[in-house]
Amino acid sequence: MIYDVRHVTTYAYGRPVPFARCILRLLPRDGVGQSVRKSSLSVTPRTSERNDGICFFGNHMTTLTITKPHRELKLDMRARVEVNRPAAPFPGLTRCWEEVGALALASSSLAPNSPAHQLYPSRLVPPVAEVVDYARDSFAPQRPVLEAASELMRRIRTDFAYDPEATEVSTPLAEAFRQRHGVCQDFAHIMIAGLRGLGLPAAYVSGYIRTIPPPGEKRLEGADASHAWVHLWCGPETGWIGLDPTNDLIVADDHIVTAIGRDYADVSPLDGVIVGPGTQKVGVAVDVIPIQEA
Repeated sequence: MIYDVRHVTTYAYGRPVPFARCILRLLPRDGVGQSVRKSSLSVTPRTSERNDGICFFGNHMTTLTITKPHRELKLDMRARVEVNRPAAPFPGLTRCWEEVGALALASSSLAPNSPAHQLYPSRLVPPVAEVVDYARDSFAPQRPVLEAASELMRRIRTDFAYDPEATEVSTPLAEAFRQRHGVCQDFAHIMIAGLRGLGLPAAYVSGYIRTIPPPGEKRLEGADASHAWVHLWCGPETGWIGLDPTNDLIVADDHIVTAIGRDYADVSPLDGVIVGPGTQKVGVAVDVIPIQEA
């Protein structure tokens, strides 16, 4: 598939903001099965300083400073992305999970895509014994790793309710697990915590998913949203496989990757500080429009 993606974020401030410094991770990245044909990111008001680069994990990162007083900040990302991922292996034919964990632990590579970076607790995915116990029920001895992880993904989809009002970005993983409500960020963090607790390398992925309207209804502009899912390393032959616990899907051509990291803190679309009093309102509109088969 080839997609046109647009992501517009608007911050409206109650009083003028004289200074802002931000780090943006909004531009989609190239990777296995995904190629960015073109992309752009416009910022209003005009920045006094802007630097575009690539972080350690291979994500696009834009650092900007705004010194002009402003009451609105608008970020407008546009991209055309081709997605043609190789078919995932049959889950029952992947290596057993214990062997995958041992291979990951023995890895000597420190390259950005090495499983070594995704084995250990991180800022937003601390060790939580209850989550590991929950995940362990899917990992019988010698079970193929993708088969076991697919069952864990399915259980999360069944046992947890999608509820945008239940959590915030700052809600701890353990709290979201206990209340069994949350959003895609929570479900991805929970799955990662369970997998890492069993010694398996799992990464956090941010991006978009194509939404398909019901038969006979038109697609609504701006109805798509940012999304999050999990990458699981299944051994050197298979590599990284995407698993979407929010929708119980092995990732294929309906998902578009923006950034990959250890957890949300590594890939958040916007980090930064502003200087100024008053309140702020945030508006986000995302369009993922398929334009043709690749």
